[in-house]
Amino acid sequence: MLGRFISLEGGEGVGKTTNIGYIQSLLAENNIPVLLTREPGGTPLAEAMRQLLLDKNQEEMTEQAELLMMFAARAQHIKHVIKPALEQGIWVLCDRFTDATYAYQGGGRSMDFAAINWLENFVQGELRPDLTLLLDAPVKIGMGRAAQRGKLDRFEVEKITFFEKVREAYLALAEQQAERIKVVDATQNLEHVQAEIHQLVTQFIHD
Repeated sequence: MLGRFISLEGGEGVGKTTNIGYIQSLLAENNIPVLLTREPGGTPLAEAMRQLLLDKNQEEMTEQAELLMMFAARAQHIKHVIKPALEQGIWVLCDRFTDATYAYQGGGRSMDFAAINWLENFVQGELRPDLTLLLDAPVKIGMGRAAQRGKLDRFEVEKITFFEKVREAYLALAEQQAERIKVVDATQNLEHVQAEIHQLVTQFIHD
């Protein structure tokens, strides 16, 4: 039996860190072996690329370089972490995956979705998440929460219009791929958010 692949998506300050731990515990309660990982990152080389991508003090990075680095890190992640785990029957729970590239580089940076789609097919083959939970909140709410975390990275210092486009892209993806991407209202209190996640993940486990 192959493992199953769940990704968690969302803009800044929607509660991904809190809720990915909750999903991990839900799977564990159901005696499902799970690997928790993140993008960009997941391997030593991919984590080094993450540092470059998030460091706002680096030289100005071109949009093309940013997009290619995202997929370079993803290629390492898939080969050395995601695929081996799935092949061993381990479920993979990933903090962001390619939907984030469509949202941030495609939506936020207004890059060509066809170019992203080509890279997705080139790097991933047929690999896609089996389930994606999209935590959604209005940008001003999310950014207000993110600002309380302290130091902002290279993406978090973008203007509000950038994040509005990111959110629009995420919601458009969810509409286009409603079977896979389930939207969770992250403006609710944590108890209600996790009740919704519990229902979606439990249903997915038993499908």
